[in-house]
Amino acid sequence: MNQSAVEIRQTLEDLMIRNHFSGSIYIKQGDEVLFEAAGGDADRSEERKNTIETRFRIASGCKLFTAIAICQLVDQGLISFYSKLSDSVDVTFPYFDEGVTIHHLLTHTSGVADYFDEDEMDDFEALWKTTPMYCLRNLEDFLPLFEKGRMKFQPGDDFHYNNAGFILLGLIIEAKTGMKFRDYIVQNVFKPAGMDSSGYFALDQLPSNVAYGYVELDDGSWKTNQYSIPVVGGADGGAYVTAPDMGKMWEALLSGALCSEETLETMLTPHVEVREGVYYGYGLWIHKRENQTYKYHVMGYDPGVSFHSAFYPNKRITLAVPSNRSDDAYDVMKAVEDTLIDD
Repeated sequence: MNQSAVEIRQTLEDLMIRNHFSGSIYIKQGDEVLFEAAGGDADRSEERKNTIETRFRIASGCKLFTAIAICQLVDQGLISFYSKLSDSVDVTFPYFDEGVTIHHLLTHTSGVADYFDEDEMDDFEALWKTTPMYCLRNLEDFLPLFEKGRMKFQPGDDFHYNNAGFILLGLIIEAKTGMKFRDYIVQNVFKPAGMDSSGYFALDQLPSNVAYGYVELDDGSWKTNQYSIPVVGGADGGAYVTAPDMGKMWEALLSGALCSEETLETMLTPHVEVREGVYYGYGLWIHKRENQTYKYHVMGYDPGVSFHSAFYPNKRITLAVPSNRSDDAYDVMKAVEDTLIDD
């Protein structure tokens, strides 16, 4: 074991104990796995432990998968990045600007109304008080939550993180392929990447080896997130992956196995600056330092879910940290960066 692996192992083992970490961690440098471990319970009632092969829901971390699918449709000539939304789906949006394009949706610069606007709401669970979460099984089920909303700004004028925009991208994928979104991603993204354990699983039909998400209550007790998130994931979030499968995703994507070199380059372009040194490409964050790419990054947070995964090109390091608690993943990523990336 090289010195970097020894150092990160000690650092993360200490952190996992100190923070009572619940989730899994996978770190690979080139062809060498530097660290893989898991902690906490996948099922607290049955005392079933998390393992490195446990499947975790990753919230918005899977916007990357939607962006990859769009790139594939561009490669096939079915759409372009500058195709208009109004020309791509057979849905009427009475107050949406006609100039909204697929590029705008991919970069959160469309200005369309969102079903969960973080400027106006801070409690994701509150959505399901009026819209039962168990009714949201297909992408079109989300449309009543935002299709008659007003524009926040003109397309291209600003960046505003937008889940509804990725629902719309999913509907475009369905319209252009004739496949259900989830089926398309499994067949054309997960399978080519070798992500054999990953999928979009409904909370009321979970397969084996899946972690339940847990939310801590004010009195220190816990509840599952069963009534806190949509019953099944879709184009804006909610797939289940294992940490090693996410490593396979980065490898397949960056090797050109999932889309052409041209569309991959466009996907990894920093299209919009969100804050100093942090940009958004297509479905992923891009961090720069001294005009060099520091990391490509995806993340996701829901009640009972936290997720960070990144590729650090200068060190050829891949990191995946899914957790079935609301705030465990970030500290692991920060420790990895402090120990391995910024040394």
